[in-house]
Amino acid sequence: MKRLTLSFFVLLLVSLTLSAQRPRYHKMSPMLRQMTAAKAQQEVCAFVRITSDADRILRENGCRELARCGNIYIASIPTSRLSSLSQEKAVKRIEAHRGHHILMDSMAVHLNALPVYEGTALPQAFTGDGVVMGIMDIGFDLTHPNFYDATATNYRISSLWDQISPDTIGSQLYVGRDYTSEQELLSLGCSYDGKLQTHGTHTLGIAAGSGYDSPYRGMAWESDICLVANAVTEDIALIDTADYYKYTFATDALGFKYIFDYAESVGKPCVISFSEGSEQDFYGYDVLYYEMLDSLVGPGRILVASAGNSGNVVNFIHKEPGRERAGTFVKTSVDHVDFTAKADRDFTLRVKVYDETPLVIDIPSSEVLLREDSCFADSMLIDDRMYYFDVTGYPSCYVPSETCFDVRLSVLGQLGGHLPVSVEFVGSEADIEVYRSSGSFVTNELDPELCDAVPGRTIHSPSSAPCVICVGATGYRTGITNYLGNYRKFDQGNDGRRSDYSSIGPTYDGRIKPDVMAPGTNIISSYSSYYLENNPTASDILSDVAHFDFNGRTYAWNSNAGTSMSTPAVGGAIALWLQAKPTLTPEEAMDVIRRTSSHYDSSLTYPNNYYGYGQIDVYRGLLDILGIDGIEGLSQHQPASVVFSAKGQGRVEVCFDEVMTHDFQIRVYSTSGQLVLSRSFQSGSDRYLLDLSALQRGVYAIQVDTHERATTGSTLVRI
Repeated sequence: MKRLTLSFFVLLLVSLTLSAQRPRYHKMSPMLRQMTAAKAQQEVCAFVRITSDADRILRENGCRELARCGNIYIASIPTSRLSSLSQEKAVKRIEAHRGHHILMDSMAVHLNALPVYEGTALPQAFTGDGVVMGIMDIGFDLTHPNFYDATATNYRISSLWDQISPDTIGSQLYVGRDYTSEQELLSLGCSYDGKLQTHGTHTLGIAAGSGYDSPYRGMAWESDICLVANAVTEDIALIDTADYYKYTFATDALGFKYIFDYAESVGKPCVISFSEGSEQDFYGYDVLYYEMLDSLVGPGRILVASAGNSGNVVNFIHKEPGRERAGTFVKTSVDHVDFTAKADRDFTLRVKVYDETPLVIDIPSSEVLLREDSCFADSMLIDDRMYYFDVTGYPSCYVPSETCFDVRLSVLGQLGGHLPVSVEFVGSEADIEVYRSSGSFVTNELDPELCDAVPGRTIHSPSSAPCVICVGATGYRTGITNYLGNYRKFDQGNDGRRSDYSSIGPTYDGRIKPDVMAPGTNIISSYSSYYLENNPTASDILSDVAHFDFNGRTYAWNSNAGTSMSTPAVGGAIALWLQAKPTLTPEEAMDVIRRTSSHYDSSLTYPNNYYGYGQIDVYRGLLDILGIDGIEGLSQHQPASVVFSAKGQGRVEVCFDEVMTHDFQIRVYSTSGQLVLSRSFQSGSDRYLLDLSALQRGVYAIQVDTHERATTGSTLVRI
């Protein structure tokens, strides 16, 4: 499900002249243009914007409406009717794309969630009870005890839509079928891809696992669970080729809608975690997709998605105006390299092949645009090998005055392996940005000045959407000891810094992303018994930290890394917030994140394209939602070495880890921010009694001020 090749796109454009009644290709995203030109005889799930008479247009073109939002429809379209559909005046755009890839014992500590789980430290305990935790992913083990309650007696998965299941008899869903009873789900055992995949078992455990007989409890461990097993690149072998194009971004949107609709049917708020993504683009694959997502989220309906794992990939070049040239060498293990150059003015693409005498091929952008369909193709025999140069120009979907050029350089063999190859972008007046999509940007001593490629602009879609909360990854644990007793090191920091792989912004249209961070490296969570059974020699099994038996099957706790792991942590954290405020909107959640997140590097300005607003702080966020975090004089730190225990009659015992060596002060505030009590205490003990019996019953904020950070901070008590 990778993007189709440029050479195939060239064939598409040539075919335009062969039709008496031309399809309106400008209305279609590239994948649909390719399918129309190839005269494919399949069905495709796509977004369609229709401004009037939609029922007739869809009916007469053999389309089946699957969902709608305003004038945007998700429809099943016969590919043979794409041409006629595009000719309807009321049809403004047709969009489809494939390309998603799958991208906790200490999690609650790092995200300051432990006080949230303690009822004595809050008006009530917050565990996700009464909230739907939605996960769309692949490879679910539905029998794992992690998805029961903590006693492994009450089953918590309420529904699964398995989109690639071939068992469709009686199903009313567009693809696959759903399972909505405990008996059906446990009898099924795993999603259709569950013997080959296990990603969803891990992410679900991080978001909502009960932790069954282990320290590996998820964030919202008493939440209601609703799942969608969708289709990604890794599942292609399981999909009938006749159904291939039924699985697109539009099908994923149907999956999100399925979870939100379930939550509405049971009257609960919902947050969905999505640990998949694909590259952004300038064609506009995501225009209607993002509008549909924007319509799905709202009060009590929040979507979080992973930033991606390409943060350390060298893939971006910027040539500023006033600079004559910028460039890089290119190399790949396959026969081609692909990149996109976006420019506001004319420039020249210069390709050099370093034979005994370097051969220079100059391709002016103005010449590309003068070619039929703005498509340039050329080739050259160099050292007995044919090199091909293909360039296609088109306007940016974000800024139409800027022009984009998709470039493919190819050769029989490994490009850059036989002879070094460089690319330069020349033109002092042009502002040029270059985005790599395949192959590698490298340096070479043949021209040390061509060293302009850096990591950047790697945020994946749909986390790049404005309405989606984009999650990056931080690191704390540098390795694990597996179930065989072997230590496996994967060091991405042990102090909360951004893990190098975590994708960075800005987005292609210039917005700051990611939005927020959470631990994503060496995260321990549930792994599928079906995967373990069918892949006993798989390399990732060596990252299992424990194997155990339950109901006659062998299960695993596994350590994994990626923004796939940090995303469900944020999803689970937001589920706790939704329990406190069921009408919380995505915008309000972002405001809470903005006000309360912790900052690894205080020298940076927040938000930024590495950390967003910082790492989510569950407790501070909850204080903010409850209207308590804004109390003047209240610390933003939860004291780690202080325990508050209720003694009855309005008395609270304050217990320290060690005997206090300095005098200290305790201040008590009402939730309205009024200081109601202030007392000083002398050193010499590790236990102190705070008498609040004169206060009315209710929730109060207690601020402890000592000489040590670990014992300085605030908490909530209820008397």
